[in-house]
Amino acid sequence: MENLSRNLFALRKQRKLSREAVARALEMSAMTYQRYEKNLRDPTAPVLVKLAEFYGVTLDQLVGLVPLPLEEEHQ
Repeated sequence: MENLSRNLFALRKQRKLSREAVARALEMSAMTYQRYEKNLRDPTAPVLVKLAEFYGVTLDQLVGLVPLPLEEEHQ
């Protein structure tokens, strides 16, 4: 899920968040989140939903089936 890992990184950077901050907000370890972002581990369906909700995107956007919203929309 290379698109997912790339999108997680882009979304986190757009919001100027650390991996630790995202992991805390999602109640997971920073290492687990890092593995998602580095494409070393695939999240389960419930975790994908939590990630999409956290970043305010659809699942299709999160996994790369639809482009992410433009950065200006989140500022």
